[in-house]
Amino acid sequence: MSTQPEPTNEQRRVIYQARRGLKELDFYIDPYVKQYYLTADEDEQATFAKLLTYEDPDLLNYFMNQDTPDDAKVSELVLKLKKLQHGDLS
Repeated sequence: MSTQPEPTNEQRRVIYQARRGLKELDFYIDPYVKQYYLTADEDEQATFAKLLTYEDPDLLNYFMNQDTPDDAKVSELVLKLKKLQHGDLS
């Protein structure tokens, strides 16, 4: 396994916020945080931080395909997180 870079204070804050305590959300968010977040580019990290500002019920709707975020970047990231857990969704 590749070694992750040391997180900055801002990244630590986002990682802490990523712990939702809702099993269905953690299923999608945890693997991304553990494997991809620290090596993602700044833009994707900012999008992930924005994703975490959404309320849990909204996030649940996005991950369960019952709604789509208005923000295109957030929407793409939700799809990426789903693909990481379910493989190709096409």
